[in-house]
Amino acid sequence: MKKNIISIVLLFCFSGILNAKDQPPNILFIVADDLGWADLECYGSDLHLTPNLNGLANQGMLFSNAYAAAPICSPTRASIMTGKYPARLNMTIWHEAAKRRKAPDYSPGNKKLIPPITVGNLPLEEITIAERLKKQGYLTAHLGKWHLGEAEYYPENQGFDYNIGGTLWGAPPTFFFPFKGGFGRKKEPRYVPDILPAKEGDYLTDKLTDKAIEIIKSTNGQPFFINLDFYSVHTPIEAKEKTVQKYRPLIKQGMNHTNPTYAAMLEHLDENVGRLLKTLDDLKLADNTIVIFTSDNGGYKSPYREMKQVTNNTPLRSGKGSLYEGGIRVPFIVRWNGHTKNGTRSDVPIITNDIYPTLCDVANCQGEDTNRDGLSLVSLLNSSSDNLNREELYFHYPHYYFSGGSTPASAIRSGDYKLIEYFEDGRLELYNLKNDLGEKNNLASTETETTLRLFEKLKRWRKSVAAQMPEKNPAYKRK
Repeated sequence: MKKNIISIVLLFCFSGILNAKDQPPNILFIVADDLGWADLECYGSDLHLTPNLNGLANQGMLFSNAYAAAPICSPTRASIMTGKYPARLNMTIWHEAAKRRKAPDYSPGNKKLIPPITVGNLPLEEITIAERLKKQGYLTAHLGKWHLGEAEYYPENQGFDYNIGGTLWGAPPTFFFPFKGGFGRKKEPRYVPDILPAKEGDYLTDKLTDKAIEIIKSTNGQPFFINLDFYSVHTPIEAKEKTVQKYRPLIKQGMNHTNPTYAAMLEHLDENVGRLLKTLDDLKLADNTIVIFTSDNGGYKSPYREMKQVTNNTPLRSGKGSLYEGGIRVPFIVRWNGHTKNGTRSDVPIITNDIYPTLCDVANCQGEDTNRDGLSLVSLLNSSSDNLNREELYFHYPHYYFSGGSTPASAIRSGDYKLIEYFEDGRLELYNLKNDLGEKNNLASTETETTLRLFEKLKRWRKSVAAQMPEKNPAYKRK
């Protein structure tokens, strides 16, 4: 009898070891808002101090050719949730503008084209990555920016057990307590819910991290998917004054980055990434947690409230709202202990569509899942391959953007080449990104064979995903 009891105890202990070892990895997925490709130290910033994100890159893999699926927020976030191109979903503009046949600055007669009416709410019929992971036994939590629809389409109805701070709005009225007030020129009433308790002086980025840490600590061994979408570093450009003052004397003539408040916002973001990583270490979860950090589009380069330019995407051209590299190329860092080697770098072009199949692969999701546009990055992360056997990436933005004069366009990246088609006048621009990262030398008229080949591929892709197109504006008045 005694031997039987000992055998049962040993079997239970051994099986517990196996279960712990075989448990699917936790997932900490962090998305910054409007963070430019060149904004981090590890990507070449000449002002911003980001030691925790630098450390994350040193412990994992940094991607140099990572792309957001769109040059603005909501479409990219839809691509993350579904693994599909925004054009396939007909979600190509942010939520508030989706049902308006106009650009943010459109009025009858002042634009050549009328953008299409698009989908503003992520359809409930779409199977999100949260729903897939929840079926695998994951605790799923969304914190921060959602911007994928009205209340009926909030994270709670898209596979998430928790929703902290996610609403239909794309930006908070303020980053400071009480996190509510008037937003924009019309002073639209906004607020960020579910982050209390809080007090005077509390900062939104800190509070979202507090909540994420609370959830991680409460999981009791259940694998978790934390989808932490910071509102930083989107406008309003606000930071703690002490940190802002730290950066003022660091700014020198000739630097690319010269906005001390934006630099302070980014430092706050980096500090909170550090808090999350420390939590994983303290709870001994780091070795069984994949951490991914990225941004939803390129940096916002225009002045804010007649103040300094928000950020500078040099050496990339343009910024948020544009299909030039400054609008769509983003930082992307992955740490997966035991899989990614420390301090590695991948130059393989990837896109936010790839996040869905990657997480499904990581979590060993069961069941058939078709009609996704992304590819799993696991072979790159574990260095079993140095390519994805994919020739092209596509982008479609049939809208105007109020900053930088961006007009409706589509683009294709194939190898080192990138082609952009502008719909107002049919203009084609071709760039060799390997030789011309800043997209200064248009090769369309000299490399005509490549131009025509990529143009045909772009048109076929648009047809295959039923991409919506803008229409001619009959009221347009030539200036």
